[in-house]
Formats: sequence, C-alpha cells, structure tokens
Amino acid sequence: MAQQGDDALLEWVQSWYERHCDDDWEHQYGIAIDTLDNPGWCIRIDLNGTALEGRHLDWVEVETSDADWLHYRVEGNRFEGVGGPRNLRTILQAFRDWVEHCESCNGSI
Repeated sequence: MAQQGDDALLEWVQSWYERHCDDDWEHQYGIAIDTLDNPGWCIRIDLNGTALEGRHLDWVEVETSDADWLHYRVEGNRFEGVGGPRNLRTILQAFRDWVEHCESCNGSI
C-alpha cells in the first residue's frame, strides 16, 4: 500500500519529467527504471537539456545491509542510482533531494 509521502514523491518526479518535455527533449532523453540481478533497482535520469546539465556528483554510498543499500552519482549529464530491492523510493528521493539542493544554491531548476 502506498504511503502519502510515496504519492507526493511520485507526483514530484512526474512533474519534473513533464516540465522538461518540450516535443523534443523526451524523444532523446528521459527516465529509465530497471531491475538489477543482485537483486535491486537501477534508475537513470537524463539531465541533458535541463538546468542541471553539466553538474557532477561523486558516488554517494549508503549501505545498511545486504538488502538495504543505495549508491548514486551524477556523471555525463545523467543521474544514476542503484539500490536494494526495497529501495526504489529511496533512489527517487535521493534524486529529488539533489535537485532541490541545486535549486537552493542556484534558484529554480
């Protein structure tokens, strides 16, 4: 069952994506969610053509247990996040937190 915070996070991600769709961007770039075989999740979010283009973030690694872990970075104009099988929300939240941090430093993105 989805929690209220999950709904808000999903709405935020959808809005971020929609803001960048301009009849061109979405044909080349976007958001990809996939699974890993260890098991876990992999999320890739293209930053080309956004105000976040050119940003960099070194790997952030949070490991609580074999099943509860998160690694993410920004490199090559792409946010890349991976995490354990129950960490999909955590990866999306890491992206949101990073975007909002960038906004607080440089205004609305």
